[in-house]
Amino acid sequence: MSHPTDGSCIFCKIVAGQLPCFKLFEDEATIAFMDINPVNPGHALAVAKGHWPTVDVIPPEILAAVAKTAQRVAKAAMNTLTPSGLNLLQSNGEGAGQSVPHLHVHILPRYPGDKVRLNWTYTPGDKAEIEAICNRLKAAL
Repeated sequence: MSHPTDGSCIFCKIVAGQLPCFKLFEDEATIAFMDINPVNPGHALAVAKGHWPTVDVIPPEILAAVAKTAQRVAKAAMNTLTPSGLNLLQSNGEGAGQSVPHLHVHILPRYPGDKVRLNWTYTPGDKAEIEAICNRLKAAL
């Protein structure tokens, strides 16, 4: 299977074997490896082999393959490292904190007192605004 590539992309270089990684798993469409800047012990990445920057441009079947790989690595992390929890995190664009513009999912084991802040405060929203946005999104679907 051939994949679109970007010669300046660090993840494309890892996929091509031009840069080393601590590889966990690989199949036709994906690769999983340890994050070398881990937030917590066991922090890993599930990465599309092809270069698609964000969720809106990746083919659905490749996104599904990345999700399947992320689930496989998450199960291994949960069973082996026994964290108190685990986040799967996929960011799109600089405003969402995406640092490498190549679709990937973080598998992030969580431990008590780890100081990772991904959660937000639950605040009731304006129902009229929620409904209006819902209608706009439905129209785009």
